Amino acid sequence: MGCVIAGGGPAGAVLALILARAGVEVTLLEKHGDFLRDFRGDTIHPSTLQVLDELGLAKDFLKLPHHKAYGLSFVTDAGEITMANLRGMPGKYDYIAFVPQWDFLELITSAARRYPGFRLLMNAEAYDLIREDGAVRGLRYRDPSGDHEIRADLTVAADGRTSTLRARAGLVPEDLDAPMDVVWFRLPRYETDREDPFLRISGGHMMVAINRGTYWQLAYLIPKGGYDDLVRGGIDALRGPVAELMPWLGDRVGEIGGYDDVSVLTVALNRLRRWHRPGLLCIGDAAHAMSPVFGVGINLAVQDAVAAANLLAGSLRSGAPIPESTLHLVQRRRMFPTRFTQAAQRVVQNRVIRPALSRSFNPPRLPRDLARLPLVNRLARRFIGHGVRPEHVTVDEI
Repeated sequence: MGCVIAGGGPAGAVLALILARAGVEVTLLEKHGDFLRDFRGDTIHPSTLQVLDELGLAKDFLKLPHHKAYGLSFVTDAGEITMANLRGMPGKYDYIAFVPQWDFLELITSAARRYPGFRLLMNAEAYDLIREDGAVRGLRYRDPSGDHEIRADLTVAADGRTSTLRARAGLVPEDLDAPMDVVWFRLPRYETDREDPFLRISGGHMMVAINRGTYWQLAYLIPKGGYDDLVRGGIDALRGPVAELMPWLGDRVGEIGGYDDVSVLTVALNRLRRWHRPGLLCIGDAAHAMSPVFGVGINLAVQDAVAAANLLAGSLRSGAPIPESTLHLVQRRRMFPTRFTQAAQRVVQNRVIRPALSRSFNPPRLPRDLARLPLVNRLARRFIGHGVRPEHVTVDEI
């Protein structure tokens, strides 16, 4: 019966592709009718670029409209500080590629469609699990035609940080606390603007700017649960801080016509203590919601997918029962990278973001170019570029 995966995000799509190319019967469910949703993460780090290369998709990926960033920096009132320079780092890819997530997902699912065992169901929302003899044997979903069932040897919950299947399995994540939410919006970008993405920090305000070619995708950080207060202050409560943080955008903030032009992301930082039940595995945000800090959410999700495929494809292809102890091997392999990354995110949240949003932030006195310190740059670019325990595709194509 193969595998059924709920959730057509990066984790679910990459897992489905690797399993399908390994000869596994796999069905991927996406609850929306397309992948076109604004303000989804779009940072593809070297670790994910390497996975795409191993899957033979790197050339096609690089044909997509994208912007390459070779460094990370933040701008304070005192000036700009370069945190990491990725140029020349070990490996084939020494940059972060910014690509709209819908293009990334279309690339992955189009590649998966080449394999006869792959099936993609759009407008298909998983809402419950099928249980028999104490194990999960598939899922129930609804689409415009009604309710349906899919039976499978393995059911994978890759349905995001508010995972329905995770809840149906009685798995509750441990909340690790996030002090902020994010207001996403866009403003026009001029050719004379700078190229690289950056973080702007000033007492009481923080904003991330991502170059999308013809426009800036901007993320304005607000205190956790503070969106209603922002809205009550009127649209100038947003326009004003943007113009203050980035005066060169001051003549464009009028493009934010109202709060209908923005999207709010409720930030979560959490993880499951147990990622599985008999017949069920959680990966990606369903197993661990990541903070936007470092922009590594997509890459952790892809690494989960690769690890799961490497460990499970053989059993799924043969139709052999998959004991829960094997599912635990996926969690065991991916838990340390998850813990380490979330610990680093919490340090930034507690030492930088929380005080900055409370207006009590005093920027540390740091060298303007931290990337010139060899040890600092080596550690920073290794962590940002490849992460902890990067995964490689070891499953052969059938």
